[in-house]
Amino acid sequence: MIRKLLGLPTVLFVVSVLLVCLPGKREVGQPGAFLFVLGLMEAVYLSFAFRKEEYTAAKDILSLLYVVLILWEIVTAKLNIAHRVLIPAPEDVFRVFITQRELMIRGIFSSLALLFTGMAVGIGLGMILGMAVGWVPRLRNLFFPIARVISPIPPIIYTPYVVALMPTFRSASCLVIILGIFWPTFMSTILRVTGMEKQLLNSAKALCPDSRTMIFEILFPYVWPGIIRNLRVTLSTSFLILTMAEMMGASSGLGYFIKNYSDYANYTNVVAGIILVGIVVSVLNLVIGQMEKHLIRWKV
Repeated sequence: MIRKLLGLPTVLFVVSVLLVCLPGKREVGQPGAFLFVLGLMEAVYLSFAFRKEEYTAAKDILSLLYVVLILWEIVTAKLNIAHRVLIPAPEDVFRVFITQRELMIRGIFSSLALLFTGMAVGIGLGMILGMAVGWVPRLRNLFFPIARVISPIPPIIYTPYVVALMPTFRSASCLVIILGIFWPTFMSTILRVTGMEKQLLNSAKALCPDSRTMIFEILFPYVWPGIIRNLRVTLSTSFLILTMAEMMGASSGLGYFIKNYSDYANYTNVVAGIILVGIVVSVLNLVIGQMEKHLIRWKV
């Protein structure tokens, strides 16, 4: 255990702290926020040191992050060989999380509200309509060819027209997310229903259920695990669409935060915004992982 606690991440942590304390050629802000981040990373590593099955992955990931931060600190604050505007020092970037915390928090809540609304509506409609179309041959023959044509079109292409069509930008952004989630969910649900095992399907038909019972009590439990399994991909797609949509004219959100400061060439805030997006996505992926364990335990 002592060997784990004093592993490579801990060594790199000490090197990082000592490096921050050394004088450099570039004038930077107070290092308090950066040192806090380094300490938080070390705390995460120490917590994983007691988990045998996850220790190796945590060690490798944190070691890589430490190396990146050390190189970043050297080329900016210490040697000043990187572009001062385009590549700000980590001390300045992480300090943005303090100076702009209120704007960042508002942006997170604004983006997540749009994200969850769009995902809920897109997944819900995609599943319900997909089960109906997959179950009824006539509907499948009508709508499946249409879906095969429309679904490959990147939803961000709709954004300029949808922004002009909808009454507000938030409603336009939500609609773009819904379109981006609906078509893949609709297609995958149809394919999953049509690919249902014949023995299982014949057993269900033998009970002579009506269409409503068949869809919500037989097809839904069959399709649901696949939807949950694909939530990580769905989340990545949704967040990509959301961020790009917010960059085109929003007045709040994570995409707006990055675009707004890039217009003023404030790349310190831009880099901080990019890091914030990565943190939010990582947290959401962890939440989805826990959802998978609880909602489809028999598949885990």
